[in-house]
Amino acid sequence: MILYEPLIPSNTGSIGRLCVNLGIKLHLIEPLGFSLSDSKLKRAGLDYWPRLDYETHDSIPGNLNGRVIAFTTKGDTSLWDVNFQKNDFLLFGREDIGLPEEVKQNSDLRVRIPMIPNERSLNLAMSVSVASYEALRQLRKNAELKHM
Repeated sequence: MILYEPLIPSNTGSIGRLCVNLGIKLHLIEPLGFSLSDSKLKRAGLDYWPRLDYETHDSIPGNLNGRVIAFTTKGDTSLWDVNFQKNDFLLFGREDIGLPEEVKQNSDLRVRIPMIPNERSLNLAMSVSVASYEALRQLRKNAELKHM
């Protein structure tokens, strides 16, 4: 899981908690809009945060061993049409502007989460949850691995 310059500590705390429960490593791309000691991050992450496997980076790591799938409201592929693979990295952007165009273009796939027409987007933590569970559902169904 990769969060690109997240701004809201409670979203990142909730996503960290999700990652612990799914056994997923969290990559945080700086700058962050908060400190990792922020009380809102800790409150949302509860006692899961100390068990979270995470790293911070100045940019998206170039040595990832898998596809980078960028989630964007302007994605050309629906979440329902993605065939997730072992070692995929799900990439999500900032809460206010999403992912910069150059980041989207450098990803392997640009995916949108289906919603009714004329609505903007889901909350970041909700989007990460929806996408993570769909990827996990597919991978478990295909018996490729026990967790992502």
